[in-house]
Amino acid sequence: MTPAAPSFSVLPGASDSPVILHVPHSAREIPPRVRAGIVLDDGALGRELDHITDAHTAEIAEAAAERAAARPWRFVNRLSRLVVDPERFPDEREEMLAVGMGAVYTRTTHREALRPDGFDPEPLIARYFRPYARAMSDAVAERLAAAGRAVIIDVHSYPTERLPYELHGEGPRPPVCLGTDAFHTPPELLAAAREAFAGIGETGLDSPFAGTYVPLAYYGTEPRVSALMVEIRRDTYMSEPGGTAGAGLDRLGSALAGLVDAVSG
Repeated sequence: MTPAAPSFSVLPGASDSPVILHVPHSAREIPPRVRAGIVLDDGALGRELDHITDAHTAEIAEAAAERAAARPWRFVNRLSRLVVDPERFPDEREEMLAVGMGAVYTRTTHREALRPDGFDPEPLIARYFRPYARAMSDAVAERLAAAGRAVIIDVHSYPTERLPYELHGEGPRPPVCLGTDAFHTPPELLAAAREAFAGIGETGLDSPFAGTYVPLAYYGTEPRVSALMVEIRRDTYMSEPGGTAGAGLDRLGSALAGLVDAVSG
C-alpha cells in the first residue's frame, strides 16, 4: 500500500548543484489514520510534537536556498517524525530501539507510551518509510548524474535542555552541533561548516547527536556522496518548546547559504 500523495517534497535547485538540503523532522502533520494508532490525547500529543519537532528547520533551509548563489535542491518531509522517522534504520541495527524510537516510535521523548504494546510498525514502514527512502536515493542518483557528486546537508534542531529519550545527551550542547560520518564527511566539508556557522557561536562535533544521513544504497560504498548533519540548538532561533521563530532564523539561513556556496563549487 502506498500513499495517495507523496509525504515529502523534492524542491528543485540549480541543474548542476550537487547539494541536497535534507529536512526530515520539521513537520507536525499526522494523517488521521495514523493518529488513530497513537494513545496520547490531543493535549499530550501537542506537547509531544512541541518537543520532538525540529520546528522551523524547513524555513531555515528555504532561506538558505533563496540566498545561495547556486540554489540547492531540497528534500523536505511533510509529515511528522511520529508517523515514521526516515532517518532511523528500519530493523535491529537501530540503537534508538532501546528507547522505543526506531523507524516507528512507540515511546515519547519522556519515555511514556506513544503507541500500544504489540503495535505492528510494518504497515507504516511500507506506506511511508520505504517510498521516502527510495525517493531520497533517486534524488542522490540524480545529483551524481548531473554534478558528478552529491553533498547531503541534513538540517536539524535540538532542545537546549536534554530530554529523557536522548541516549548520548550528557556531553556539550553547543549552538551548532555538526554530525559526521568517518566515510562520508571529508575534512573540507567539516571545515566549510565551521567557517559558515562561526557567527552563530561555538560549533561542536557529534555532541549531543552524532552521525549523518546517507541513503543505504550509497552508505559506506560511494565516496562521491558526502554528508554532514547540522544540528542547531533551538534557543538560537526560537522559543522553546514549539514556539515561534525569532531573528536568529534569518542569521541561520544566511549561514547555511554560506555553507551551500562553499561546497557547491
